[in-house]
Amino acid sequence: MTARTRTALTRRQALALSASAGAALMLPGVAHAKMPMGLPQAPTFYRFKLGSAECTVVTDGQLPLGDPKKSFTNSSGEEIDRELRDNFLPPSNAVLEQNVLVVNFGDRVVLFDTGMGTDKLFGETTGKMLASLRQAGIDPANVDAVVMSHAHIDHCGGLVADDGSHNFPNAAYFIGEPDFSYWTDDAKIPADYPARPHFLAQARKNLLPVKDRTTFYRDGQEILPGITALAAPGHTVSHTVFMINAGGGQLCYIGDLTHHPVLLLEHPRTHFAFDTDPAQSAESRVRLMDMFAANRVPILAYHFAWPGIGHVTKQGEGYRYFPAPLNLGTVSSL
Repeated sequence: MTARTRTALTRRQALALSASAGAALMLPGVAHAKMPMGLPQAPTFYRFKLGSAECTVVTDGQLPLGDPKKSFTNSSGEEIDRELRDNFLPPSNAVLEQNVLVVNFGDRVVLFDTGMGTDKLFGETTGKMLASLRQAGIDPANVDAVVMSHAHIDHCGGLVADDGSHNFPNAAYFIGEPDFSYWTDDAKIPADYPARPHFLAQARKNLLPVKDRTTFYRDGQEILPGITALAAPGHTVSHTVFMINAGGGQLCYIGDLTHHPVLLLEHPRTHFAFDTDPAQSAESRVRLMDMFAANRVPILAYHFAWPGIGHVTKQGEGYRYFPAPLNLGTVSSL
């Protein structure tokens, strides 16, 4: 066999091998993975500047409410379906986020609301706050103050670990006294309140051990330099939002003033099943949303799509929410 013949055979063999490999890739049931499946998502935290302060939003995980028709009441099922369909949202499960805000003023670190803790009332996707803080480089021991908008399970649930230790060992705590008293008292919570045993148990577990380090705020009070409490009752007896000011920057942390960017904004007097006084909650929502819209005040909503930062404008009888653009390349001003 000549050298030329050997070369021709080698080329034919290489082409045959290439063709057979290509055919194998097209055969049913033959998988050649380019990369493994099931890789984790990116850590969920987002930083931005608010005047002279640096803010970080971390997550406690998604909170699935289930059928929205069971949670958002005094609105027809057809109307709820239309609102969700028009906004490309699933009709069968209202999934809320839990956006925990941390504000670093330079001389102090303040955290707003603390998620579900270890309670799994809403499933396994909650309880991520401590891990998210560490992913963001925030040591819970460096938090100077924990400010709670109200005493619901998904806002006070992350204060105390199951072994009784404090997750924020060096922090002072702030909450409305009516909420503290209401949600830790078995006699005050209505017998038919949704998931009542969970709400009572979590409030007692997390609030009672820190009572001696808790300050009860009042409406209009500057509870810490740059943080002013504004009463927004109805969702709970003393639900409160917080106007945050730092070096000329302003943001309102609105807690649970509205849980959903469509169902409670397009028709803001829609009732929510977990409200203690749904009509009062709706009036608080309208009053404050009117102010945010008129003054172009940016908001951070605890339950809106992560990271929950944006603006509202008037739209018909209600409002429209505009998420703020994210800057993932640098820590930029709001």
